[in-house]
Amino acid sequence: MTGAMIFDEPTERRELRSAVSALASRYGSEYYRAKAKEGAYLTELWKEAGGLGYLGVNIPEEYGGGGGGIGDLAAVLEEFSAAGCPTLMMVVSPAICGTVLSRFGTPDQRRRLLPGLASGERIMAFAITEPDAGSNSHRITTTARRDGDEWVLDGRKTFISGVDVADAVLVVGRIEDTDTGRLSAALFVVPTDTPGFEARRIEMDLISPDHQYQLFMDGVRLPADALVGDPDAGLLQLFAGLNPERIMAASLATGSARHALDKAVAYAKERVVWRDRPIGAHQGLAHPLAQVKIETEQARLMTQHAALRYDAGDDAGAGEAANMAKYAAAEACVRSVDQAVQTLGGNGLASEYGLGSAIAAARLARIAPVSREMILNYVAQQSLGLPKSY
Repeated sequence: MTGAMIFDEPTERRELRSAVSALASRYGSEYYRAKAKEGAYLTELWKEAGGLGYLGVNIPEEYGGGGGGIGDLAAVLEEFSAAGCPTLMMVVSPAICGTVLSRFGTPDQRRRLLPGLASGERIMAFAITEPDAGSNSHRITTTARRDGDEWVLDGRKTFISGVDVADAVLVVGRIEDTDTGRLSAALFVVPTDTPGFEARRIEMDLISPDHQYQLFMDGVRLPADALVGDPDAGLLQLFAGLNPERIMAASLATGSARHALDKAVAYAKERVVWRDRPIGAHQGLAHPLAQVKIETEQARLMTQHAALRYDAGDDAGAGEAANMAKYAAAEACVRSVDQAVQTLGGNGLASEYGLGSAIAAARLARIAPVSREMILNYVAQQSLGLPKSY
């Protein structure tokens, strides 16, 4: 048979995965859990990964990055997660913020901000969710008004990751057109030390080094160049960051699914209870683990497909694929962690194995950054052409 199409990642991507896996494995899940329990961030891993260029593989070379695409960055996060070191800040800082600034930032904004994002020396958070808006971005009430040469920003945000380690936050707000009174989306770079900007940590049962915050902005004054790109392209700029967000979230989930599955398989090969045979020989455990393997690989392929479409400039096709990938990866992650705990029995909840804390983290994959229900709404309407339900 000639002309057969075989899907595989480029050699450079496979080599990147191998190098990142080796780095992250030196830190591993014990390092991750220890940092989470201390309430500290993965500073050492982040710094070393940044120095090696892994955090900026998607950022243009002229700004200190690797000149690759979101597929390359997604591979980095997947390998981090597979080694037991998932971090939401890779979704946020280089993926969302790095992508938006690379595509839409002014030349000055790119020069000032992108090199630090590429090296990991600068971290940016991303703020879109509001207490009264949830998933409905049209209900955002954070607004910015002009005052001379400055912007004045007022509003609230909630469940914003990593503000404690961020130098600045990319805030999604709205600008009022003085002629029409119409509100349009706009993105602002807000340094975390700006007067009037306050962050309050949200206490979570989830044990993670990535902490969640409420933001309060009361008369925050920003220079004119805090506005990212063209105010008339606000929604375009916003969605340019949301597709990479979903692709990266899918990569984090598939990596986490791989991590849990690896633990379960290793245990099932060694644990002997009956007839001097490992428990993995019994179909009651072997088949569910095989199902997890299949579903995880399907999610990985969908994620790679979404990244390929995004990097090819197919924003519309990438939107559908990214949502599907995020859905599939979240389901695979939840199933993998649950089956790993079941395989280990009581040990599945023992701190030694680190799977108990993964239950809540896996469950988060179904909620953030977009819920499974909103993805199903999207697919029903956009892919199937069904009437809007809300």
